[in-house]
Amino acid sequence: MNIPQPGSHLDHLIRQTRWHHAQLSAMADVKANMMLTISSVVLTLSVRYLTEPLFRPAAIVLIFFCLLTVIMAAYAAMPKTPIRSNHDPKPDVKSSTFNLLFFGNFSHLTYEQFKAAMEEVMASPEGAYEVQIREIYTLGCFLAEKKYRFIRLAYFSFITGLIVSMIVFIVTEIVLMG
Repeated sequence: MNIPQPGSHLDHLIRQTRWHHAQLSAMADVKANMMLTISSVVLTLSVRYLTEPLFRPAAIVLIFFCLLTVIMAAYAAMPKTPIRSNHDPKPDVKSSTFNLLFFGNFSHLTYEQFKAAMEEVMASPEGAYEVQIREIYTLGCFLAEKKYRFIRLAYFSFITGLIVSMIVFIVTEIVLMG
């Protein structure tokens, strides 16, 4: 990275962006928890209708979509820490896939490896900025591709389940009563 004038204005920009990412991550966890709770309650209340012929098809559909919602919401909230070997070679701090500031990337390193990598990064303002920029980028990609993607799918699954089960109930009622 070529940063002509490192300074507090850049520090503030990076700090603010990282704070926004942390807030977005917390919001995603709250939304996932909400979808888990709502789907679990609806699922629990729907099970009793499996014994009633009029409600059985709609209940099966609703239960299926609630289970799908629970799975997606749980996946969105699940920590995604890469599992690495303690025998990995020296980390390449310049690699776009290695985030020195994320515990999932550095926790497999020995303290000496971590210290050496931090010394390499902190040797210049450009290196320190680059690592922080990489962290912002990787966290943003993670939020977009993992957390929010699966939360969106969980919402979609829940809404679809409500609509489809209502349609199935109406069709079942027309067939059985008609």
